[in-house]
Amino acid sequence: MASEVSSCFQLGPDGLCVPVNLHATNRARLCERLKSKSVENGAIVLLQSGEEKCRYDTDTEVVFRQESFFHWAFGVLEGDSFGAIDVYSGKSMLFMPRFPKEYATWKGTIHPPEHFKKKYEVDEVFYTDEIADVLKKKNPLLTLYGKNTDSGEYCREAAFDGIGSFKVDNKILFPEIVECRVIKTKQELEVLRYVNRISSEAHKKIMKKIKPNMVEFQLESMFLNHCYSRGGCRHSSYTCIGASGPNSATLHYGHAGAPNNRTLRDGDMCLFDMGGEYYCYGSDITCSFPVNGKFTEKQKNIYEAVLRASRAVMAKVKPGVSWPDMHRLANRVQLEALKECGILKGNIDDMEKVHLGAVFFPHGLGHFMGLDVHDVGGYPEGVERIDEPGIRSLRTGRILEENMVLTIEPGIYFIDYVLDEALNNPEQAAFINEDVLQEYRGSGGVRIEDDIIVTADGMELMTRVPRTVQEIEEHMSGGGVCS
Repeated sequence: MASEVSSCFQLGPDGLCVPVNLHATNRARLCERLKSKSVENGAIVLLQSGEEKCRYDTDTEVVFRQESFFHWAFGVLEGDSFGAIDVYSGKSMLFMPRFPKEYATWKGTIHPPEHFKKKYEVDEVFYTDEIADVLKKKNPLLTLYGKNTDSGEYCREAAFDGIGSFKVDNKILFPEIVECRVIKTKQELEVLRYVNRISSEAHKKIMKKIKPNMVEFQLESMFLNHCYSRGGCRHSSYTCIGASGPNSATLHYGHAGAPNNRTLRDGDMCLFDMGGEYYCYGSDITCSFPVNGKFTEKQKNIYEAVLRASRAVMAKVKPGVSWPDMHRLANRVQLEALKECGILKGNIDDMEKVHLGAVFFPHGLGHFMGLDVHDVGGYPEGVERIDEPGIRSLRTGRILEENMVLTIEPGIYFIDYVLDEALNNPEQAAFINEDVLQEYRGSGGVRIEDDIIVTADGMELMTRVPRTVQEIEEHMSGGGVCS
């Protein structure tokens, strides 16, 4: 079992020291849930790690990042391995690859099983070619198989030579381990707070250094460099969105066809959606601000509308609150603000009936976050997706619980084809002042995204960046602190 003085993961002298007994805690939680479901005595959870792969048909290795479920349970940094947990005893086992001696020439020291037993604080370690023999008297094997409700993809079920001779149950494990991941432990929350702090510092640095005639990818590079060099974040949580001007109306800008390559112009608004990842735990932060550090009146109108929505939601978040209701709240606040600045006219209730909010706010309010930036568990059995414009894009429809971690990310965007469809729809066009709207078209969009923990009576804000217009302008002019 885990030793009294836990081993620790730490990348860099200033990186957070994460005790590996975090994973022993996770395994114990999983066993308790499975026992409450009356799984058979002798049941063994079997998980398979990610594989270390090469790019396409080459021998060029892709930088390895552990599969999230496997990391949650074992914290193993290496690929091509397996992990097993005896549900009733809690005993943990790792199965590591057996490498030939020549491996040392290219990869360094070949460690024996005892090395991994100490490093990962598990009870036993064997080689992967021994799985069938070691587990031969264990039944059933509980393997992981289920659908990720964000991606629509199925997780990889563990398989090894000889598994056909075992009794395998691939139905019970997935929903139980997903529920464990939805509710974070104190140790997991510390890692999430840390990576939020590092990522917040990186965003603040961009706001200090940005200037016209820079290229978007230079700011992306600055963010990634800070997170890695100062925080030990070898990976980012997702492809960085470094949008300026009209690009900020593209929700997932930064993809291969638009690789953050526009030159920034004086007067542009920027929307930088970037998050570092430490020890597989992520962050997801979006900052919107003008390149020159000074908001125009129209930029201020849209920015403050989104900020009002963000803070209205934060004031309501607590256990027992419906997340779809929070989306509706943000949507209504933004509609009211768009009416105040003249883009919209008429009755807000009537606007909601024709789903006008989704014209300007087409994505969901926020999502679970943890080992994946869009973390698992959004739509478990019994929670149905609401099939309405905008709200159907919510990545979870759940009731909030303590120690859930979510993003809050309202936004207002001027997306030409969406606006054209609304103007051609008489029910929606009746609420739009087309002349005023025209003054905002082409400006892109604003998103404000923060990462929060649901607490017993409210929420904890992990993201620490300038948010009000005054705070942003002061920070960008040199009045704020740059780490």
